[in-house]
Amino acid sequence: MTALDLSSPVAVVGTGTMGQGIAQVALVAGHPVRLYDAVPGRARKAADAIGARLDRLVEKDRLTGAARDAARARLLPAEDLAELADCALVVEAVLERLDVKQELFRELEGIVADDCLLATNTSSLSVTAIGGALRVPGRFVGLHFFNPAPLLPLVEVVSGFATDVTHATRAYETARAWGKTPVACADTPGFIVNRIARPFYAEAFAVYEAQGADPATIDAVLRESGGFRMGAFELTDLIGQDVNESVTHSVWQAFFQDVRFTPSLAQRRLVESGRLGRKTGQGWYDHRDGAERPEPDTAEPRQPPAYVVAAGDLGPAAELLALIREAGIPVRDEDDDEDQGACLLLPGGGRLVLADGQTSAEFRDVVYFDLALDYREAARIALSASQDTAARTVAEATGLFQALGKKVSFIGDVPGMIVARTVARIIDLAHDAVAKGVATEEDIDTAMRLGVNYPLGPFEWSRRLGRSWAYALLDDLHRCDPSGRYAPSLALYRHAHAFDPREGTAS
Repeated sequence: MTALDLSSPVAVVGTGTMGQGIAQVALVAGHPVRLYDAVPGRARKAADAIGARLDRLVEKDRLTGAARDAARARLLPAEDLAELADCALVVEAVLERLDVKQELFRELEGIVADDCLLATNTSSLSVTAIGGALRVPGRFVGLHFFNPAPLLPLVEVVSGFATDVTHATRAYETARAWGKTPVACADTPGFIVNRIARPFYAEAFAVYEAQGADPATIDAVLRESGGFRMGAFELTDLIGQDVNESVTHSVWQAFFQDVRFTPSLAQRRLVESGRLGRKTGQGWYDHRDGAERPEPDTAEPRQPPAYVVAAGDLGPAAELLALIREAGIPVRDEDDDEDQGACLLLPGGGRLVLADGQTSAEFRDVVYFDLALDYREAARIALSASQDTAARTVAEATGLFQALGKKVSFIGDVPGMIVARTVARIIDLAHDAVAKGVATEEDIDTAMRLGVNYPLGPFEWSRRLGRSWAYALLDDLHRCDPSGRYAPSLALYRHAHAFDPREGTAS
């Protein structure tokens, strides 16, 4: 089934920020657009606001004057729902309440034709539950745009339990015809992005709650080592702590309070205090005029070690060996019969180990270092040690990474550290989602890159890090914290132990 013809009228019900954005997208694509809002006069104000944004597009040479005039002529505010009778698609963007949405669509069903596509922009409610109130639920879909809709390319096209595949396909193709990048998704709590993104926030908050590091340091590590556009604390301040917590709570409840999605108590207290982020002037950070941004914890300069000894396969951190040699520090190969595991041996006898889900306290004289998206490009590396780690080992580890041009942030002895545990959990939820038919690997990678600007999609991370990396880290984490939060999914277990044709064996 193809996209809606451009001559087909499209209606948007609800004229807040999202409703206006969706209407602008359909309008610029070439459709006649009807705007309706239950509050008298609000649809006309929304039409004026969209017109003003079209003017700005002309000023920026992103739209011609003729195209703007034609679009304005196609935009009509509606005083009554009955004026939407000839529309081929109605998109709802009203209050996130199931009863409100159900009542709206019941009323719409008595007005529009039976072949009119009905869509909800809900981000947290069940598409199946909203559509369950309809006489013809097969033509009901989710069209989840991301804010601001005219700028962000991703649209999650969500099929409810009763959605007919032909209508889902028409919605998908229509979104693509509007210049968007659609991804197909089954009706699951959080859909793709809000389901798989939960660990990005949750693990940062967990490290903070464990006194592992302060928000500024955690954010700096996520950005400068993990390659994420923003850290979890600054991003939730931008989104709004109340909004972000509400989505987390909704997903947690929808999954029957699954421990993997447990909300953060620290974030709850922040919301209760009214510190909601940028919109209130204070959140994790102070955004008021004149407030100074806290600096991440950064270690003082230390001397690099005279040499390092490479023991075992460093896996995702193997690139470090070339960087160390380029910095003029000799790298010797392990020649001792004792199995040291995969690590860098330091002159003082300590070991430098890539985060693996265990803690420094479990071993003698170990410093852990965090995962990086690209060790060559990373500007900062997080290290962790226990109170029993030798001072010389800490100094040598710090000096080594500083010699590579990296800032060093020491965090508490937190298993899995920051980037590693976050990426491992994102990979796990992504594999679980594919196994349960939520979406394809390709659509999940696309959704996470475009919807939340991740540097890599979960499966791109997984291929880069190795088939068993995420499983091994989470399995170790689960032993440290047997609550179930870090228990690897069956899908990740199968992936880690599956036959790998590149190796010729099961991994």
